[in-house]
This record gives sequence, C-alpha cells and structure tokens, in this order.
Amino acid sequence: MRLTNLIKTLAAASVVAIMAVPGAMAQEYTFKLHHLLGAKAPAQTQMLEPWAKQVEENSGGKVKIEIYPAMSLGGRPPELVGQARDGVVDLIWTVNGYTPGLFPRTEVMELPFVYVNDPVAANLALYDMFEDDLKEEYKGLEVMFLHVHAGQAIHMRDKEVRKPEDLEGMKMRIPTRTGAWIIEALGAAPAAMPVPELPQALSKGVVDGAFIPWEIIPPLKIQDQTQYQVEGADMARFGTTTFQVSMNKDRWDSLPDDIKKAFKDASGPDWWAEVGEIWRASDDAGIKIAVDAGNEHIVLTEEETDAFREKLEPVVDRWVEEVTAQGIDGAGLVEKARTLIDQHSQN
Repeated sequence: MRLTNLIKTLAAASVVAIMAVPGAMAQEYTFKLHHLLGAKAPAQTQMLEPWAKQVEENSGGKVKIEIYPAMSLGGRPPELVGQARDGVVDLIWTVNGYTPGLFPRTEVMELPFVYVNDPVAANLALYDMFEDDLKEEYKGLEVMFLHVHAGQAIHMRDKEVRKPEDLEGMKMRIPTRTGAWIIEALGAAPAAMPVPELPQALSKGVVDGAFIPWEIIPPLKIQDQTQYQVEGADMARFGTTTFQVSMNKDRWDSLPDDIKKAFKDASGPDWWAEVGEIWRASDDAGIKIAVDAGNEHIVLTEEETDAFREKLEPVVDRWVEEVTAQGIDGAGLVEKARTLIDQHSQN
C-alpha cells in the first residue's frame, strides 16, 4: 500500500510540475509559415512575428507558428501561393502579383492614383471589400489578412527623375503586371523579378532603377546601389503592391472552432490598420537610411506629380477594360476602392 501511495503521490506531483511550466505539452497545432524575405526584414520582425505571437496567445498555447524566411523550405517566391494551395506549407506571406492573373479583383488597389499614399486607409478598404468583392478569387486559401506597402517610389542608380520623360528608355524593375503597365506608360521597359534579386540587377546594370517602397532599402541595402529616391508631392506614390497572409483551405477547415477563433481574433480590422502603420513606419526608417548614406531624396512638386498622374491614368483605363472582358465590374471596383480609401483617410 505504501508503495502504491508513493507512486500516486509522485504522479500527482509530476502533473503539477508540468502544469507549472508555461506552454509545456500544451501545443497541439503547429503551422509552418513560409515567406520570401530574410529573417531580419521588417515584414517578419514587425508584422509576421507579432501576429504569430498573438495567435499563439489567443489559443492559450495550443498553437505554434514556425516562421521560415527567405524561401528556406524551397522554391521561388512565385511558387508560394501554389505551396499553400497544395498544402506543402500551412501558411504563406507573399506578393499577389508574383502569380499574375490569379487575383485580378484585388489588383484594383495596386493601380496608380487609386492607391496614393495611405497604407492604413488602403488596408481598411481591402478589409471592407473582401467578403463581397474579392474573396471568390482566393480559392484553396483561407485569407488571414491582406495589406499593401507604402507604395511604389522611384529608385534610380544614377539618373535624376523629375518628370515622366526622364524615364523614357530606362529599364525598370517592377513586381506585378499592373506595375509593368505603369513602366510602359512612362516610356520605359519593365523588368519583372522578385525583389531579392534586385540588388544584383542594380549593381550589374541589368536595370536602371526600380519602383519599390522605401522600406525595402535596409534589408537589401538598396542605398548602396542607387543615388536617387523619388516620390510625389504629399508622399504620393505610383501605385502599390498587395500582399496576403493565407492558410491552406483544407488545413483551415480541419481546425476546431476555438483555434479558428484564435486566428481570426488576431486578424481583424484593427490588425489590418496596424499593418498599414507598421509599413508606413518602416518606410520612413528606410528613406532615412538612404539619405544618411548620401542619397538624394527628391519630392516632386504638385505640378510635377500631376504630370505623372496624367500620364498614368490610361493604366487605370487599361485595367478596367481588361477585367471587364473577364466579367468583372472593373469600373465599379475602382470607384468603390477610391471611395473607401477616401473615407478611411478622413478617419
């Protein structure tokens, strides 16, 4: 009897000890999140890591999200959507435009002077539009959140740009097909490539410049490959890029309600807005690094910005015409996006 009681006592003490260790034996669901940038990029340190931590906390320790940066699980950035849809990984963060044609409705937010300069307002507009206007094109995926970056600015190796004509004949990197239309409308030649490939392309003169946000300057050391950073008046940009954090749909459907709630509670409209603030702050930090390195930050006048606006309005018309031919109300999406952005910019 004494031996039996001793065993029971030791077993009970072991349970108490295990329960006293935070998270011990509590994680029941592990998810792999795969993305294209490095582990020190703001996208991971300031967005993906805090979001993952919030999901884990919401789950009471049942969830663990393992983040794999820089395509460390294999493949190239354009393959990320396929990896999520096929269940190769559980979660992805990626650029929508790396897989052209899959997300045509969401492209509305990328168009020049539909998106202007406010990532918070654009993210909230995407949130408002998602269920009724965008969701159907995310088949095979459960979207956690969408977002934009602070917008496409002009980075040039060695040529100062103040008017559209300054870009004629230049070769410019852009990540999306709508971005390629922007380049073409300005008389330049588009060069599509994932952003990690840009530093080498700049250093070798494969491209003369790029349309990218400021935030990418530090992780890729763009300040070492360029002399000029150019944006419009009042921080106006020349379109933007849309991103998604999404889960494999079958994996999502297999989860119990409390785990789904842990993800959704971490991914509500307040988070979509906060992501916009994160990217704006990262952008401000990026341009400071370029200026401190000796680069020239050019802010166009209102008149100079209007010259770009006039030159790029046909890009919007081209997009509307193309998606309308696919049965999508392109004009309606443009009007709705602009209206919602304006409303959220006033808040």
